[in-house]
Amino acid sequence: MIVLGVVLLIIGLIAAIPILLTLGIILVVIGVFLELLGMAGHAVGGRRHYY
Repeated sequence: MIVLGVVLLIIGLIAAIPILLTLGIILVVIGVFLELLGMAGHAVGGRRHYY
């Protein structure tokens, strides 16, 4: 999810498409949040580990 967000950010910046930029930021934030929850030992989405 983080990688997809970064790809959308880059495409949004290069092509100057604001919706891709916004979606990229949202995906990066959600991905980092899920990664931090997984690293803290909390079950994310019913799974013990979030990959």
